[in-house]
Amino acid sequence: MARFVELHPDNPQQRTVDQVVERIRGGALVAYPTDSGYALGGRLDDAELKDRIARIRRLDAKHHYTLVCRDFAQLGQFVHVDNSVFRAIKAATPGPYTFILPATKEVPKRLLHPKKKTVGVRIPDHPVPLALLDALGEPVLSSTLILPGQDQPPADGWTIKEELDHVVDIVIEAGECPAQPTTVIDYRELPPVIARVGAGDPTPFEA
Repeated sequence: MARFVELHPDNPQQRTVDQVVERIRGGALVAYPTDSGYALGGRLDDAELKDRIARIRRLDAKHHYTLVCRDFAQLGQFVHVDNSVFRAIKAATPGPYTFILPATKEVPKRLLHPKKKTVGVRIPDHPVPLALLDALGEPVLSSTLILPGQDQPPADGWTIKEELDHVVDIVIEAGECPAQPTTVIDYRELPPVIARVGAGDPTPFEA
């Protein structure tokens, strides 16, 4: 049964944040709110986490998982961002965007796209995940919580608790959040491809 945790949406209680992070370090899979709906996340180096997310969402091997980062400096440790795309990505972060970029050697091979050696990255504009990332000190391996047969993530924690009570370890409630996934910008080639239109305005990335 998942633990249900309530956090203040603007000023998350540090003691509770630290308790959640301790569980994440121990291998917990967490459903948490972001600026673009709920996501599933956990430790980057947890070998089982990717498979747990894949089973819940019924994802295939070609799915791009996302590293949710605290800031641009951290993001830059895990993906290659050359000068031609730096300004565009920097201007859109933090925000409801996911960027698909070539991965550095810091990313475990099992998390990369099998052919392209790329990974998704993003910096959320929401106090709860930023507080978790601050306390954790490293990115979170994550995927938008879109369940099979649906096209958008849930907007509240109680819905997730009811549906995923026995397959996730923690559900964080911090008030209603947007029920819209990130906009995905694929930078595997230039000009970039808008792979999914979601909460972020795609206009700055249109050719």
